[in-house]
Amino acid sequence: MPKGKPNKRYTPEFKQLVVETMREERLSICETMRRFEINDHGIIKRWERIYLEEGPEGLAIERRGRKNSSQSAKLSKTVEEDLIAENQRLRAENEYLKNLQALVLEEERRQRKKRR
Repeated sequence: MPKGKPNKRYTPEFKQLVVETMREERLSICETMRRFEINDHGIIKRWERIYLEEGPEGLAIERRGRKNSSQSAKLSKTVEEDLIAENQRLRAENEYLKNLQALVLEEERRQRKKRR
């Protein structure tokens, strides 16, 4: 477990400075840790990965805690719209079939009454 302040928050500007300095001066993770007095090498690796994948703006995003699983399960707008339209169509079809069945049953009852 790294020593130092628990849950220390670093500003996006500081994170960017650390990553850019490390890359420009070709510093190792250990040298970067010493220079900026950071006690966790994993955090610097994480910042570098985020910087390379998302750019400097990615370092400003708060990433604490568990990921929101419902966010990853969200559907795209078009898929959601298609599903809503299909749901409405199926409800209408279901209602139509119920009405048709009621008419058929009513007709059968009339036929039975005529026979008696």
